[in-house]
Amino acid sequence: MPEEGVPLTPTSKLLSEAEIVRVGKLFISQGVDKIRFTGGEPLIRKELPSIISQLSQLNLKSIGITTNGLLLSRYLTELLANGLTHLNISLDSLNPKLFEKISRRPSKAWFKVWEAIEMAQLSPLKELKLNVVVMKGINESELCDFVELTKERDIDIRFIEYMPFTGNKWDLSKMVPYNEMVSIIQQKYPELKKLDDSVHHTAKAYQIPGHRGKFGFITSMSEHFCGGCNRLRITADGNLKVCLFGNTEVSLRDVIRSGATDDDLLSLIGLGVKRKHAKHAGMMNLSKMENRPMILIGG
Repeated sequence: MPEEGVPLTPTSKLLSEAEIVRVGKLFISQGVDKIRFTGGEPLIRKELPSIISQLSQLNLKSIGITTNGLLLSRYLTELLANGLTHLNISLDSLNPKLFEKISRRPSKAWFKVWEAIEMAQLSPLKELKLNVVVMKGINESELCDFVELTKERDIDIRFIEYMPFTGNKWDLSKMVPYNEMVSIIQQKYPELKKLDDSVHHTAKAYQIPGHRGKFGFITSMSEHFCGGCNRLRITADGNLKVCLFGNTEVSLRDVIRSGATDDDLLSLIGLGVKRKHAKHAGMMNLSKMENRPMILIGG
């Protein structure tokens, strides 16, 4: 979240429940088998359990959410009953005071997030991940603390390189590159083992032998994985983004509301996908580009 916040999008400009389900069904009809609802914060949408219920009845391998965890303990049971299979929780620090500084939320909110993590660990979820944006001079000293969580917990920690987005005051000096993070962890865990990654995986996966869980690195800045990335994003207001870092968007919402058929929508989506570049512009160029704040894109 940018320090100054972001303007709230009027409800009328957001995709409705019916529009979300329609778009989801279209993508599933074309072979998409994984859907994840991100943010902002997806749990503020009261229709989310119903949306998940409708889509989970289709041919999906996974249906997940990415959340800040603050409301999760209230809704997790209902979401699971409606078909939720995968869960990502964003948590940049294990220290409540540092959490307060990073998130600009009261330190007591950290305990709500941790309560949700413990609740999720006891649930029948197929996969639980913690997303950690690593920033030099702020939380890189906690890398090994997060890795230690994988010793007794079946959890996947994702260390994310600090990325430039509008409003986040990105600075190269704050970025901890993948190789540096590995070196820091290797000092405490010299036995760490690199795991195999599929061509479409966005994380480089590792595990400490004997640990139940694992961890990985999202290396968007230092070692891009654009060539194998098959992710597409639909923003809350209905725009198709074929690249997280691209500032070109196609409005599906406007086309839907103008009376487009499913075939019309599929043609438009196809044109957008064909414009997907082989790689992004590079971190220094990205830092100068206008793009949505991450909270208005979704992780």
